[in-house]
Amino acid sequence: MQTTSSRLASLDILRGLTLFLLVFFQPVLWALLSPVDADWSRAVLHHFDHEVWEGFRFWDLVMPLFLFMSGASMPFSFGKMLREGGKMAVVRKVIRRFFILFLLGMVVQGNLLGLDLAHIYIYTNTLQAIAAGYLLTAIVMLFFDKKGRWAALVFLLLAYSLPMMWCGDFSLEGNLASRMDAAVLGRFQGDPTYAWLLPSFTFGVTVLLGALAGDIIREGRNLSDRRRVSLRLLSFGLLLVVLGLGFSFAMPIVKRIWTASMALYSGGLCMLLLAAFYEVIDVRGHHRAVDWLKIYGMNSIAAYMLGEVINFRSVVDSVSYGLAPRLGDYYPAWLTFGNFALVFLILWCMYRSKVFLKV
Repeated sequence: MQTTSSRLASLDILRGLTLFLLVFFQPVLWALLSPVDADWSRAVLHHFDHEVWEGFRFWDLVMPLFLFMSGASMPFSFGKMLREGGKMAVVRKVIRRFFILFLLGMVVQGNLLGLDLAHIYIYTNTLQAIAAGYLLTAIVMLFFDKKGRWAALVFLLLAYSLPMMWCGDFSLEGNLASRMDAAVLGRFQGDPTYAWLLPSFTFGVTVLLGALAGDIIREGRNLSDRRRVSLRLLSFGLLLVVLGLGFSFAMPIVKRIWTASMALYSGGLCMLLLAAFYEVIDVRGHHRAVDWLKIYGMNSIAAYMLGEVINFRSVVDSVSYGLAPRLGDYYPAWLTFGNFALVFLILWCMYRSKVFLKV
């Protein structure tokens, strides 16, 4: 636990928006619209679910944002740790954070709390993707200069792309990444429609893109510099979107195996969002209306774990079961709303008490 310090407001608020979408807005929206039998409701929910295979929906941007933002904060945190304890202190922090994130990922989706080896899965979760990308990016940040980091980005893209293009296709059945997971993880593999081992390279690309954005933001020492930073982020984001769409003709955008085109395209969208938030919040100072998102953004690990692991619906049901006959098909939506309202209340209390969980 630690208290607040000087932080980049746009990053906290963008992270908070992502957590709010994940652990409040999307589940409540699904609960509200699922009983509605209409084309418009199905169209809305379509974009609040992941693409089945090839393609990209709005909801496919949430996981890249988590990875990207974990990278964007690294130049700031690494700079502080290097000043206070040197390179070995950073190495110890990186190793510790990698294992904690990996363990928490197993708690969320690896069924670790079931204590049943027959149903435990090793590598299945966003937190573990962050851990893998964070480890690769940390190595690059610690041992490469700015030019070397760009070379490392190209290397990670090639390390994923060349084997994938030479040893199979990009179908669910024929792609190398899925076959590698099945061969290496075996029974400990989770959902077979997702791949994790080989995509660790492209997870690294997404996190490293965030770190490169953080490097750019660190140059914004005064208002004039910050305006140039916004333009650089905007230009970089547009370039990545174009590169991702162009590369998709050779390698389709598939989130489930995190193709190189997916990493570039989604990384570009993340960069554009960060550019917009940075310009509005850190350059122009317009943030009062969205400051409440820091309740999620400054306690992202707590928000994610509370939202994904702990179910408060029984608590809501125990004090409001009398509403069930009155709300009918919408009673489950009420339980979902109450569940995530309690999560928000806990996070609000932590924020007011300046208690922030870090790994």
